[in-house]
Amino acid sequence: MEILSLETLKNAVAGEYTAIRRVTRLEALGGKIFPPTYEGGAYATEERQVRADDGTVQTVATVLLDSVQSQGNRMEAALLRAYDAGRVKMPMLAVEFGGAGADPMLAEIGRITALEAPHRMCDAIFRDATYQGQSFRSSGPGAKLNGAKPANATPVFELCPTGLIFGFWDSTGPRGGLGAKVQRALVSEIVGYQIATGKRTSSRIDPLQIENNVVIFQKGKGWTFEESEADKNNKGEPIQTKPSKINHGNITPSFKNEDGVLNHGGVTLAYAEQQTVLSLAALRRLRFPLDGVSKPEVDLAGRTVLAALGLAAICFLDEDGFDLRSRCLLDGKPGVMEFVGRGETQEFAMSPDGAAELLTQAAADAKSLGLPWPEAPLVLQPSPDLSKLVVESRKRSMAKGAGE
Repeated sequence: MEILSLETLKNAVAGEYTAIRRVTRLEALGGKIFPPTYEGGAYATEERQVRADDGTVQTVATVLLDSVQSQGNRMEAALLRAYDAGRVKMPMLAVEFGGAGADPMLAEIGRITALEAPHRMCDAIFRDATYQGQSFRSSGPGAKLNGAKPANATPVFELCPTGLIFGFWDSTGPRGGLGAKVQRALVSEIVGYQIATGKRTSSRIDPLQIENNVVIFQKGKGWTFEESEADKNNKGEPIQTKPSKINHGNITPSFKNEDGVLNHGGVTLAYAEQQTVLSLAALRRLRFPLDGVSKPEVDLAGRTVLAALGLAAICFLDEDGFDLRSRCLLDGKPGVMEFVGRGETQEFAMSPDGAAELLTQAAADAKSLGLPWPEAPLVLQPSPDLSKLVVESRKRSMAKGAGE
């Protein structure tokens, strides 16, 4: 199988193909697995139509195992690990909370990058940070973001190119809800097919054999034997509790929790699939003007860098495997990468190291045409108010946890 070259990728981005796609078939290790739960403690189940090998279409029960948003976050984390290990060089926006003389609570946070912040470079963390003593969005590099849009993606390319792959909405910027929006170009999700829901029991055997018939009282986050020390209800009466409420005593095996609701029972499934699509058509909507002037060759170079960066994100995530959460471990051989366009497909080979090298070549080509691709991180500092907000919030959280 042909290894993808920069020239082939550039031709694909220029219009030869619509997207890059990969489908990975996965199996559940351990039999039953546990999907994520959503509002009300429910699994995201639905019926989907799938095409069998003989061409017939079947409707099967499915469950979401990892959402588009979660897959995107995992890819960003994989890119960050590769960046920290020196395997890729790319623009990086960060806020350093642990500078010299920082409060220990801030030092504990350390560095937060645009690959970790929920809204990427548009997150409130960066809005409330400073650069060389000025508000970031009022300073030189941050002020450039104020004019960013799909037709002027150069400032984002310079500060946070992954924002152009995973999408962003600059709703915290100066224009509020009218801030720039760029759609997500890289989409991936993992879905389980032909599922059957299960049951799960909960129980606890207490080695101390504490019985529930002992009278004790609630005291903050703890408990006491003394009525005078107990918390009081609206009538001024001590609030009585029991050992099982403070995690002592046996719990009888049951399919339901203490509220009478069935425990999440996990699922069994015939198979799972990770479907990943990088939209080249979406990248073609982006323009990269230099000094206010757009040139086709510069636009193509910028889009090609983003395509290579997206491939790197996909490949670096492969190295992490598919341990999605407790009791949700999957495994499978990564599927074949392919270009898709006008009803035709073209397979190609790509490894993590190959993707990193492709990104290096694409970035060098873009830089030769004048596109900014700084390899040194742009490090901001939290504003005094943001620092105080973090510290005060953590102090209150600790006090609350201590029952004060």
